[in-house]
Amino acid sequence: MGSVGAIPRSVGAIFQWPVRVYWEDTDAGGIVFYANYLKFFERSRTEWLRSLGIGQQQLKDSTGCMFVVTETAIRYHRPARLDDELIVTASMIETGRASLIVKHKALLKTEQPGEHPATLLCEGTIRIGWVHGASLQPRRIPASILDSLKT
Repeated sequence: MGSVGAIPRSVGAIFQWPVRVYWEDTDAGGIVFYANYLKFFERSRTEWLRSLGIGQQQLKDSTGCMFVVTETAIRYHRPARLDDELIVTASMIETGRASLIVKHKALLKTEQPGEHPATLLCEGTIRIGWVHGASLQPRRIPASILDSLKT
């Protein structure tokens, strides 16, 4: 699950992260194993946060708190295959006092951008909660983090 070589970017409020499908991402049928879309989504979300200046390890070290996945919902539309280039997106759809809901999509990268829309392969939402690192008890997300997410 590596990057394709393009620089990640946000388009409006949608962050995009390139992913290449490797042999290790596929099942015996040669298509991406269904659980690996969660890994693709995790990388996109992590890089989106990093692009906003929110490094997860730094947050844990400085606040003692961290984001954890508390809920997922995924819908599969079409399979990705070995060597496919994907664009995996992340966008905020809801902020709460102690959690965020992020919308993700995995799209098949098109050969001619602009001519054909990218094919939707998989989409889902991930709720991440803000918790104390040692106790895993929910905490209020600091205002500085919420402010960073508004950009």
